[in-house]
Amino acid sequence: MQGGWARAAVFGVSDGLVTNVSLILGMAGAHPGPTVVRLAGVAGLVAGCWSMAMGEYVSMRAQRELLERELAKEREEIQRRPEGERHELIHIYESRGVDPAAARELATAMMRTPELALQTHAREELGVDPSELGSPFAAGISSFVTFGVGALLPLLPWFATAGSLAVVLSVVIGGVASLVVGGALAVFTERSWWWSALRQLLLAAVAAGVTYGIGAAIGVAVPST
Repeated sequence: MQGGWARAAVFGVSDGLVTNVSLILGMAGAHPGPTVVRLAGVAGLVAGCWSMAMGEYVSMRAQRELLERELAKEREEIQRRPEGERHELIHIYESRGVDPAAARELATAMMRTPELALQTHAREELGVDPSELGSPFAAGISSFVTFGVGALLPLLPWFATAGSLAVVLSVVIGGVASLVVGGALAVFTERSWWWSALRQLLLAAVAAGVTYGIGAAIGVAVPST
């Protein structure tokens, strides 16, 4: 969970961008007039910010509480049956190819200090560091802000212009931003940056294209302003 706020930030921008560029172009495809498109875009931005923040907070809080419960169980086991926990560490080290004598010596050293023993069991059995469980509040704030940034980008042209020009500018801004966000996502997915960037662009394009087509097919009869 280390760096949870940064992960939430990048995914927040991604979600905000895809969500609002799709919503804006879907509305624009129906030709309701720029005022309606702006209103829909702002509503999508605000609602999405709160939804993302609350979802990220609740998800990370639940995960943190689950890990804290597991850590409490480990702490209790270390206090109640230290010898059994020492043998668990020995078995783990031996299963990874450590010499049996070295595994016993290493496990014994780890179990001398309760906090060190807890950290070792947490890393070896749970795959976490007790000191780096992440902050649900920071992740929620990060998602709120970054979703808003992503959602605002394709909406900006509609505050300065309207019609086909605003649609084209939203598409261009959304496309460039998708490439940048896709490249940033590669840091977390550990995939090729160019593949991640193109994938993000393709997904955003498909979502925007489908909603624009639906909007154009349905249409509305609202005077332009």
